Amino acid sequence: MNASSRLLRRLPSTLVNRIAAGEVVERPASAVKELVENAIDAGARRIGVSLKEGGRTFLAVVDDGVGMSPEELKLAVERHCTSKLPGDDLSDIRTLGFRGEALPSIASVSRFTITSRPAGADTAWILEIEGGAKGEPKPAAHPAGTRVEVRDLFFATPARLKFLKEPRTESSHVADALRRLAMAHPAIAFRLESEERALLDLPAANPSLLDKTEAARTDAARLERLSAIMGREFGENTVAIDATREGFRLTGFAGLPTLNRPTSQHQYLFVNGRPVRDKLLAGAVRGAYQDFLARDRHPMVALFLEAPTELVDVNVHPAKTEVRFRDAGIVRGLIVGALRTALSAAGHRASTTVSDAALGAFRPHTGFATPLPMGGRPGGGFGGFGSGGFGAVPRGLAEAATQFMAPLAAPSARIEDPSAPTANGNGETPHYPLGVARAQLHETYIVAQTDQGVVIVDQHAAHERLVHERLKTQLAAEGVKRQALLLPEVVDVGEDGARRLAARQGELAEMGLVLEPFGLGAVVVRETPAVLGELDLQGLVRDLADELAEMGDHLSLKEKVEEVCGTLACHTSVRAGRRLTVEEMNALLRQMEATPHSGQCNHGRPTYVELKLADIERLFGRR
Repeated sequence: MNASSRLLRRLPSTLVNRIAAGEVVERPASAVKELVENAIDAGARRIGVSLKEGGRTFLAVVDDGVGMSPEELKLAVERHCTSKLPGDDLSDIRTLGFRGEALPSIASVSRFTITSRPAGADTAWILEIEGGAKGEPKPAAHPAGTRVEVRDLFFATPARLKFLKEPRTESSHVADALRRLAMAHPAIAFRLESEERALLDLPAANPSLLDKTEAARTDAARLERLSAIMGREFGENTVAIDATREGFRLTGFAGLPTLNRPTSQHQYLFVNGRPVRDKLLAGAVRGAYQDFLARDRHPMVALFLEAPTELVDVNVHPAKTEVRFRDAGIVRGLIVGALRTALSAAGHRASTTVSDAALGAFRPHTGFATPLPMGGRPGGGFGGFGSGGFGAVPRGLAEAATQFMAPLAAPSARIEDPSAPTANGNGETPHYPLGVARAQLHETYIVAQTDQGVVIVDQHAAHERLVHERLKTQLAAEGVKRQALLLPEVVDVGEDGARRLAARQGELAEMGLVLEPFGLGAVVVRETPAVLGELDLQGLVRDLADELAEMGDHLSLKEKVEEVCGTLACHTSVRAGRRLTVEEMNALLRQMEATPHSGQCNHGRPTYVELKLADIERLFGRR
């Protein structure tokens, strides 16, 4: 390389835009996200997206927003031109876009056309750009609003083009980006078409919701939109979230622990209406549910955080999917506390999907090629049995059936429940949500009768949750008991780790871990939580130091304590195979009704299944 080629020089604007496009526009979904955010900021009420070949050869975004004049069109495709920072204050960002990079970046790597007409204007204007080469605005025909067309995306940067996936994969990424934006803006209608086939069609919030108060209207509109995107079962099995702390407000909906998934892709987080993927927020959700779900299961949640603009930084990355908080501890505490409070308020409630799955398993089958007819006759017998309905029944089979049915009808076969509800002094019968125990099956499952149907309880899973909650209550009331180590253990955690641990000595001592600095880069542990028993102390302290560096709190120790509580509960609970008296079964049911989270065990499995009488009657053809 000669000396002249090393001289500093200013890069051409087209090349600068292509470099910026590498950060802003990763794939067609990135371009759609930026364009739809512009439409939302423009006050659109209807937004349509069209794709061909997953957006590789063609994508268009159409809105009915405020539109732009020809002068604004020319500025809109210049770098760092924006209308969204009127005070030039990056600490007061109230829109989705603000950097002024999206349009010039997309236009620099594609064949780009933008057509726009302000409301009340006589005509629309169109501006064409090819690979960064800009033309002049020309008159065009277009209704009020803006239409952006992007053809041959990345034709000017072939290297990026090679990394795109199959059209179906790219279309799914576009749909995911659009769903996230649609969740945060239920008052806007969204439609996505690919190859003239609708992939997504979300109407605006139902006008009937406008009759409610503002808070109720927002919650109802959000839940309607979330149910349309995440499924009806999410809408039916959630708890509402609404909590505030030091200027932050958290709203949204969280799925019951029994409504869980194998991955975290059904967790949606928004900050001031902006979809984000933030490790801090995701970790807070995991921490809130860690007491209710197995490690390989994940809850379904949609959380909306409203934060003072001066306390959150959204200018972290050009893609604007990451945020930074001035005090991350407040936000994490708000999320964990709000989720746990809402889940506690759910009491013994479990997901209806549990009952749906149970009913799906009860498929009537007979072994015959032709299914049994489900029509019944008064008295409950199947029409024709023993009288030619299936042909003549052999005498021996009929006699065997009579002998089999006789004990079931005999009074001695019934379980008489001395604790069954009886009328009180006012003549009213007590109402028990989980019913009254009627039988125990296989010395494992309790069958209870309710006003509306039948409840089947897994006695071990239910008692495991009850013991776990009792242990946690005792810990909260009496504190964590400590045990002194016969030989204090020295743990090398590095100079930074030792400093962080020493700064939290008091808080760690409250959790039962007593340590102090020991030379340079090490700590000595003198006491540990008694409930932990045998443990890898070296690994625990090192993990604790690492987590303090990342999150700035002592959550991992709390998780260790609660995890051991779950282990103790599992080993001290009523085991499957133990015969219970009627009194014991009813006592278990009453405790479940009074205990938070009793709808699932410590691993997220349901503790009971409820079958409505109407569903049971449908199984037998009575409805």
